[in-house]
Amino acid sequence: MRVLADTNIIISALMFPASVPARALIKAEAEHDLILCEQNIEELRDVLRRKRPELLPAAEELLLNLVYELIPAVNDAGEKMRDVKDQPILNSAIMFDVDIIVTGDKDFLCLELERPKIIRPLEFIENY
Repeated sequence: MRVLADTNIIISALMFPASVPARALIKAEAEHDLILCEQNIEELRDVLRRKRPELLPAAEELLLNLVYELIPAVNDAGEKMRDVKDQPILNSAIMFDVDIIVTGDKDFLCLELERPKIIRPLEFIENY
């Protein structure tokens, strides 16, 4: 399965290495095809620069060590989202045939899409 980890999953994994989001990220990489979007990486770096700059080196190391497919951000709108910053991630997931988006973001979780399926980290760990 093609599993896209949202930015909040990566940030949580960095901040709390034993957390459910960290376990979901590890599972996605080990058992599935982990997908990251360019928008996720830009957002990750931006959030860390503003809020936790001391984590930037660890983030870069994580990105170097993870095995993932990087997909481009797609700005053409399909399904509309409340948070416009998340729109390119959703568009990319649809365009690049992602099966599951793992996230804790309510703006994603409120969407009722058949594909990609949008789920929380614990549901991913327990069911996939």
